[in-house]
Amino acid sequence: MPNSESNPLAPLTARLTAFRDARDWRQFHSLKNLMLSLSLESAEMLELTQWKDEGILESDLADERVRARLEEEVADVFLYLLLICERAEIDLMTAAEHKMNLNEAKYPAAKARGKATKYTEL
Repeated sequence: MPNSESNPLAPLTARLTAFRDARDWRQFHSLKNLMLSLSLESAEMLELTQWKDEGILESDLADERVRARLEEEVADVFLYLLLICERAEIDLMTAAEHKMNLNEAKYPAAKARGKATKYTEL
């Protein structure tokens, strides 16, 4: 991964990998295991929506406990994503910029505004 001057995520990634390495956990962090863990953490975040309609879910964010739980789950997802990128040598910022460029080309505002249609159907 690029250094922190060109990648603002580098210091956090370095802290995360130092945490991992101090506990000798890299041995468990194969790309497959990290991807599975990301999916599991995403499911834990999704669990916060279980049995709730959208209005209740939005209003629940005013509850400190719900907000804290969401923050923790979002952070878990993000940290696993950083570990995946570190393992696969992906610069997340560059990959995200590239994907945004692709999305802007696939979904021109003039054609996609107000539609939930896949780009192949626009």
